[in-house]
Amino acid sequence: MLVVVREFDPVRDCHGAEAVDRACEAGPSGKMSLFTDLLGDPVCRVRHSPPFLMLVAETVGPATEIVGVIRGCVKNVVTACVKTVPVYSKVGYILGLRVSPYHRRMGIGMKLVRGMEQWFKENGVEYAYMATDKDNEASVRLFTGGCGYSKFRTPAILVNPVFAHSVQAPRGAAVISLSLAEAETLYRRRFSGVEFFPRDIDAVLRNPLSLGTFLAIPKTWRYGGIDRFLADPPESWAVLSVWNLRDVFRLELRGAGRFQKAVAWASRAADRALPWLRIPSVPDLFHPFGVFFLYGVGGEGPESPRLVKALCARAHNMARVAGKVRVVATEVASCDPLLAGIPHWRRLSMAEDLWCARRLGGDSNDEGDWTKSPPGTSIFLDPREI
Repeated sequence: MLVVVREFDPVRDCHGAEAVDRACEAGPSGKMSLFTDLLGDPVCRVRHSPPFLMLVAETVGPATEIVGVIRGCVKNVVTACVKTVPVYSKVGYILGLRVSPYHRRMGIGMKLVRGMEQWFKENGVEYAYMATDKDNEASVRLFTGGCGYSKFRTPAILVNPVFAHSVQAPRGAAVISLSLAEAETLYRRRFSGVEFFPRDIDAVLRNPLSLGTFLAIPKTWRYGGIDRFLADPPESWAVLSVWNLRDVFRLELRGAGRFQKAVAWASRAADRALPWLRIPSVPDLFHPFGVFFLYGVGGEGPESPRLVKALCARAHNMARVAGKVRVVATEVASCDPLLAGIPHWRRLSMAEDLWCARRLGGDSNDEGDWTKSPPGTSIFLDPREI
């Protein structure tokens, strides 16, 4: 069977691309599976991160069929910090690789990856990376085996449900909403040395999907503007921004039994009826729901985990009134000290999200090769390609 890889055509390829995505998300009979509704836009996961590209694999013949898809985007991010000076590199991110279950083990996945890497090289990309579930053996084998990628980072995905009741912030914490200019100044001054920090952070913050940046400080410390804060910050502080994934795609948990749904419904009913008890109810994940994603999570000081908990409470309450947002999620380095302050349910979270990377350009020697560098304690997750 002859298969060609070409650029996605939004006019004639939407139906075929969505069919491949649906076929790949169908879980085993009798087990729960997470389905993604891209809201009619197969490119939605990279659309906000130009330049971007989507490729499709199509069979050649009288009756053509799309049997595989892949998305990718290019960005400038921090890959090192030399004497407090950030080093930016052009990197390509691969996501949304799908091959029809009926056309696997035919080299289609490899063709799609190589096609995306070629586009990366044409755009001057030095490093390519991708993320996958560490238990997805086929994906790990494809990238670390045939494609020459190496295991690179293992951040933690933390997911917390949105309850029917509001969440109270820890006592002694004050949460301040920053202006766009204040947020950009803070991130550039305090986060520009963090791995994966995007050079165009201003574009991220000004995107309509970014719902705000919030700073948590001790109530006893008076906030007098971002310049005063940066010149003489309190001993402990924390910051994060909120991204609206609800308007990008929706998720749905399928395959749950009647008993599981009934227990979840009962917990929500009790939470609504008795909000003062603050029952940790299970949200309705069995119908399409949205997500708020927390990015730019950071802070300093011994009380920073408690302060970031106050910020998560603010984000939870924003999600609670937004409508159809049933979980709040984030992703941080597995050794980030702030992880202890981020509320999450282990059953919904992933302790190790596997990132694999490959060097596409630059010098051939290992010196300065980012893919061989040790992980830092923090990482900056760009919300535009979740």
